[in-house]
Amino acid sequence: MKEAKFYEKLKGGKVKCQLCPHQCVISQDKRGICGVRENKEGKLYSLVYEKTISWAIDPIEKKPLYHFYPGEAAFSFATVGCNFTCLYCQNYTISQLPKKNKEIPGEKISPERIVEITRRKGANIIAYTYTEPTIFYEYAYDTCKLASSYGIKNVFVTNGYIMPEPLKEISPFLDGANVDLKSMRKDFYRRICGGKLEAVLESIKLMKELGIWVEITTLIIPDLNDSDEELGEIAKFIANLQDTTPWHISRFYPAYKMGNYPPTPVETLHRARKIGLEKGLKYVYIGNVPGDEGENTFCPECGRVLIKRRGFWIEKIDIENGKCKWCGTKIEGVGL
Repeated sequence: MKEAKFYEKLKGGKVKCQLCPHQCVISQDKRGICGVRENKEGKLYSLVYEKTISWAIDPIEKKPLYHFYPGEAAFSFATVGCNFTCLYCQNYTISQLPKKNKEIPGEKISPERIVEITRRKGANIIAYTYTEPTIFYEYAYDTCKLASSYGIKNVFVTNGYIMPEPLKEISPFLDGANVDLKSMRKDFYRRICGGKLEAVLESIKLMKELGIWVEITTLIIPDLNDSDEELGEIAKFIANLQDTTPWHISRFYPAYKMGNYPPTPVETLHRARKIGLEKGLKYVYIGNVPGDEGENTFCPECGRVLIKRRGFWIEKIDIENGKCKWCGTKIEGVGL
């Protein structure tokens, strides 16, 4: 265990966690909604510090991050736990595990060891992913800070459910993030995810203000968030942030408690991509459909394919010094 950052001691031995917008008030020997932060004798502790449940070397495109060092490898890892309860979670076996039986499994891997493995594997990026990195904040923070001192880049794959102060504190060491913007409906977030839309929107805005490279992902679920109206609202929000912010539109497949829902029709994804482009977004991508042309990066000026992808793999890159090889248009991103 490691004493948690961002909490307040209350009367009667209770504590108030101030890491995420749930702001859990936790009695002694109880845990917050995430299942991995526990009150022990009036102090809040992280139960997952240095307890990695899963790690792998992934292409950065798997996150997905398409404008952040394309083609590079990322050491990717997670602990158990999550501050959301998404009914369609593909990683529910680890994200929801502590809420079911209080179990906190994991392999002891220190931040120093993570950096060592990353360098030995020839990777230049560490991705905090698979579950929600906010809930293992102390572990992530120490790893991010150490990795940065070696010139390694850090990225979060996140639901964006974090309070402003923790985000500000880690921001000097956090280079990029892919944030799930699951819907533009408060009811969707409340019923399907167990969170609040407004907090996610504010986190995305703050990340941009702090200079973190941001890409947005929306998993399109039939009959839940696939209307033209809602897709247009999501695209408009992203365009208002910055029209060069990439939007990843991903295909839903049945999972967890939503196994009775059908996969998203590919035509729906094409319609969503068209809406995004019509709203002024420069880069709109289709995910979970290997071979679709929506995986590619096109020059927003001349229309040529600049990065050709198939699944998570890159076949060619025609970007030179951050510009289109053909017409010289600047292509927004990091490490292009």
